[in-house]
Amino acid sequence: MREQKRATILKEKRASSGTASAPRVIVLFGLSASANVSSVAQGLLSLLSNESNGNPLPAVASSEYRLRATVLEAPHGDLIACLEMAKIADLIIFVASANGSSEKGSSNYYIDEFGSQCLSVFRSLGLPSSAVFLRDLPSDLKKRNELKKTCISSISSEFPEDCKFYPADTKDDLHKFMFLFKEQRPIIPHWRTQRPYIMAQKVDMVADGPGKCTLLVTGYIRARNLSVNQLVHVSGAGDFQLGKIELLKDPCSLNVKKEGDFMDADEANDSQVIRTLIPDPMKQEPLLVENIPDPLEGEQTWPTEAEMAEADRVHKEKKQKKRSLPRGTSEYQAAWIVDDSDVSGSDSDDEDDSDNGMVVDEGEQGFTNAADRRKFGLEDDQASLKLRDSDDETEAESMMMDNENLTKEQIEEDIRKIKEEHAEDEEYPDEVDAPVDVPARKRFAKYRGLKSFRTSSWDPKESLPPEYARIFAFDNFNRTQKHVLKKALDMEQGSADECVPATSYVTLHIRDVPAHIASNLCMVANKMPVIACGLLQHESKISVLHFRVKKHETYTEPIKAKEELIFHVGFRQFVTRPTFAADNFSSDKHKMERFLHAGRFSIASVYAPISFPPLPLIAFKSRGDSLPPVLAAVGSLKSINPDKIILKKIILTGYPQRVSKSKAAVRYMFHNPEDVRWFKPVEVWTKLGRRGHIKEPVGTHGAMKCILNGVLQQNDTVCMSLFKRSYPKWPQHWFPMSA
Repeated sequence: MREQKRATILKEKRASSGTASAPRVIVLFGLSASANVSSVAQGLLSLLSNESNGNPLPAVASSEYRLRATVLEAPHGDLIACLEMAKIADLIIFVASANGSSEKGSSNYYIDEFGSQCLSVFRSLGLPSSAVFLRDLPSDLKKRNELKKTCISSISSEFPEDCKFYPADTKDDLHKFMFLFKEQRPIIPHWRTQRPYIMAQKVDMVADGPGKCTLLVTGYIRARNLSVNQLVHVSGAGDFQLGKIELLKDPCSLNVKKEGDFMDADEANDSQVIRTLIPDPMKQEPLLVENIPDPLEGEQTWPTEAEMAEADRVHKEKKQKKRSLPRGTSEYQAAWIVDDSDVSGSDSDDEDDSDNGMVVDEGEQGFTNAADRRKFGLEDDQASLKLRDSDDETEAESMMMDNENLTKEQIEEDIRKIKEEHAEDEEYPDEVDAPVDVPARKRFAKYRGLKSFRTSSWDPKESLPPEYARIFAFDNFNRTQKHVLKKALDMEQGSADECVPATSYVTLHIRDVPAHIASNLCMVANKMPVIACGLLQHESKISVLHFRVKKHETYTEPIKAKEELIFHVGFRQFVTRPTFAADNFSSDKHKMERFLHAGRFSIASVYAPISFPPLPLIAFKSRGDSLPPVLAAVGSLKSINPDKIILKKIILTGYPQRVSKSKAAVRYMFHNPEDVRWFKPVEVWTKLGRRGHIKEPVGTHGAMKCILNGVLQQNDTVCMSLFKRSYPKWPQHWFPMSA
């Protein structure tokens, strides 16, 4: 095993050096605005290309170091450009100035606020090989060593343990670094090795017709082989099919004897097409984004034989439960005779209001017999819901009758005063008030009660929104992912007429790109790299994705659920409107959160194109067309499952008006007796730990009698928890450039 591992590492090391690999991408990032990144870039380019003047190529070759590289300068202050460069970097060189940062409020003398923010983003994205250059060190040897130690001890905690620090003030310092760097095996985040991708060195467009064009992206294929039948994603623009792939002669080869500069070589070789690959219409992956629902699929049809047999079985079971009937009673007469167990007596606590009120999913905690009821704290002699003394009952009912004369404004003012008295109970953010002018059974018609949030059942296919007809789902996601990755591996080993090997220099002809998007990409290419990545099977289709996200510490504004965010998931970018839920693992249901809270992870559920994990997430909040988006949250892709249940919880509150031990007259939870009867099956609880249920309505203004499992205090609050399933919001557009 040790020999096999050594051989594998040696093979990777050979493949990552010389002409066997694409030019390494070196990104220079200044930890503060005072760090001079441009001079470092000029020094590295002069070493690699033996040139100190002129415009360098995106890729340069050095026969001295036997190395090809692309040197990029990350613009300080532009987070999006820095992020796009970090996605394709083989080496990130952090440049620190020994003079320190003059910015006020900086947490570190050598790292300013923007540098600290980018460092946290790079760590969330996954750091490749990294090094730190120390600049502006004094010439005196003693002071130089002291300042170097001080700087390293100050910033070393921000970087990985294997990150090395190098002085970089002179050309000799850079030469020593490059001599060591050429022998290193680059460390690449795992998510970047699953898909082929291209960092565009040249972007052009050819008009095809009104509003459409072919986008030409030229660069080196990295990580994996690219098939002409694959779909590709262009960062910020969307998913597209390939028209063809042109395999070009490498303009930056170490074996070319150069008499002029590399610009002449590029002009000579760029047009030399070695081979052209055309997609096979029978094998090409279709650009399928949304499912096309059948409008008649949900129509009512004639019941099947299995459904009719099930109905007959249920009917027979109901007939067997009937009490014994007099001899000679016909089946027609028996249908009119109601069983005693079905009669709702005035002194019975077990009446079933499922036909006349809200259905409650009881789970494991529903009490169905006298033993369970005694566990709940209700003895048989307490089962009567009447108040203990007839005088107390008469007095309570008279008080209820007095409140019936109040107007709507008076009731709302009375509720406001009571809530002010209970202002210390603000730890219940789900509290809502039943509207006075709208029946609660209509306002909360989509809500239901749960006996247990953890164990009560909830059908994931019940009452789905129309958007679910447009998405895709997997029967077994893990099995599908293994199959897709195996298919991608087989495709890489396929015919040379379909696949271009990694490290090849190619031009991708991406067809049917909107003209305004292509023109934007041509302009963006001058500021930041344009990335095109190959997609695995199914990765253009829309489903429900779940991310584990955390609000970034630099973002202080609230992030409300279903607000529009820009998600960077690996190489992909898309716009979405997520819902947030608590990140709990003990249940198949998650409680929805109205905001993304700082300091802890939450689950963000979105409609988005399918992506196979592992993938990092960087979320941005748009601030309009004139301002760049701001960093809002970071996280990673967790799962793809449209059946995951996110429940929105509300709490209806009522206040005791008359209390007699475990019995109470409660008001202001509802405002008419029909609502009390509708919600009667749902369990009630109090903020001081009592549990119970509703007995009956009192009067005509929604007051009710409740019985609890213990003595109720007058200052307590009676609550009722209701739940409904929550879904993400369908975005208006999928990709940032398509807006």
